[in-house]
Amino acid sequence: MQLKTKFIILIALIASCSYGVTFYRTSSFQEELVVEQATRQAKMLFAQIKLTRQWVADHNGLFFLKGPGVQENPFLADGQIQDQAGNWLVKRNPAMVTRELSAYAVKEGMGQFNVTSLKPMNPDNHPDDFELQSLEEFNRGVAETVRIEKSAGSHRLRYMAPLQVDSGCIECHTGQGYQIGDVRGGMSVSIPIDWAYSEIRQNNRLLLNIAVVTIILVSLSIFLLFEFLVARRLKALSRQMGAYPEERHFELPSGPEAEDEIGTLAKNFGQLCQRLEESHRELAATREQVFQGEKMAALGRLVAGVSHEINNPLGGMQNCIQTMQRSLDQPDLQQRYLKLLGQGVERIKGTVQQLLNIGRKEPLKLQQGDIDEMIRDCLELTCMGRRNIELDLNLTIGQPLLVGMESLRQVVLNLAGNAVQAMGDAGGRLHASSCIDGGRLIVEIADSGPGIAAEHLDKIFEPFFTTKEVGEGTGLGLSVSYSLIEQMSGELTAANRPSGGALFRFSIPLPDESLEEQR
Repeated sequence: MQLKTKFIILIALIASCSYGVTFYRTSSFQEELVVEQATRQAKMLFAQIKLTRQWVADHNGLFFLKGPGVQENPFLADGQIQDQAGNWLVKRNPAMVTRELSAYAVKEGMGQFNVTSLKPMNPDNHPDDFELQSLEEFNRGVAETVRIEKSAGSHRLRYMAPLQVDSGCIECHTGQGYQIGDVRGGMSVSIPIDWAYSEIRQNNRLLLNIAVVTIILVSLSIFLLFEFLVARRLKALSRQMGAYPEERHFELPSGPEAEDEIGTLAKNFGQLCQRLEESHRELAATREQVFQGEKMAALGRLVAGVSHEINNPLGGMQNCIQTMQRSLDQPDLQQRYLKLLGQGVERIKGTVQQLLNIGRKEPLKLQQGDIDEMIRDCLELTCMGRRNIELDLNLTIGQPLLVGMESLRQVVLNLAGNAVQAMGDAGGRLHASSCIDGGRLIVEIADSGPGIAAEHLDKIFEPFFTTKEVGEGTGLGLSVSYSLIEQMSGELTAANRPSGGALFRFSIPLPDESLEEQR
């Protein structure tokens, strides 16, 4: 998953959580506010009804002309009276006034209220579950009760407070044993609040829509900002890093972009590449010195054998000269010894030329050359003065190839020199083979020595690693050989032969020109 995708998802999650908490808290606050407002409204209505009841009680009730819908209250002792004109008047006490006002309020959708007690005189005033629970709590000293009820899909707020007996109530409730100050019951007020919950749902939908749109807009804005300010520049920097070192031209940021974190990173990358190139040049120079030093060291190891090869013809030439000096009067003898002198000079010249080829300092470059002849010369030079070493050559290329001839010469010389040293004074068999397989040049050099210790196989190509005594090796020969083969995109490996001794094998790809000539 890309960094910008993770970033956008994280921001969206954070925004969603933040809006979720805000949405929940806002919804809860709205409901709390509605309950508080409805409770205040219920308290105001309770106070108004209570004052109305007090007024009715203070005037010993209200009397109305008896008629349809205005009947006598059977629960009152003096429920009706007759005036001087013969009209019957029915009495309305506070409880009936409260009940009839409640009926009018219900018709107008303003809510309803009811007076009840644990021992109501009128069965119609029997308390429901809320009122019964509230009355029991009033007996325990609770001042008021509030509850939100949902019935038939409608919400309403129920409020109830106790009613105490005063002097105006004694006339009607003396028979029930009440005293002034007693709690004779309570009045409940119900306020419909469906309108409030409808507005809450509407507000919640509005908040949800705002949250979704805000999250989308914020995510899109962050995505675009991240794409143009971060991702696009990081991609460009990544392309430059991927193209290095083939492309060494860097487009460094300029202007305001150069001062931010990515601009600083780009500049630091350019400076790093410059340091790498400088280090690479220094390493190349050092490596060239090491290569040449190892070549000279290998050349020095050949001096003993080469000196023997030169001293032998020189001794013969010296004998020829002395014999010719004593036989100046024998022309045939003179001619024969002059021919021997010429052969000796040619032999010395060839040996010196081989030494010059090994010691020549040349850069890695492709050139036509006879690989088989080069291998043969290197092995013969390495074995000079070692008559107890038998050469076993299986060189099958048989034609010039376009390769890094001088580098391969040094590799073969290093491998052959190590093989000769491994076999020691006892001598043995030095095997070399060459072939072309699958477009690659393959060369193997093996000896009949003790082989390579298993714990050393993965270390022998490391610089300065050697198992030889002090003064017998630098530990750079195999490392230099490995680097040279690697420069030619090849591979150099080492192993132990089942029959004994070490086997070094290197393979390098051949250019198309060499493969065309082979075909």
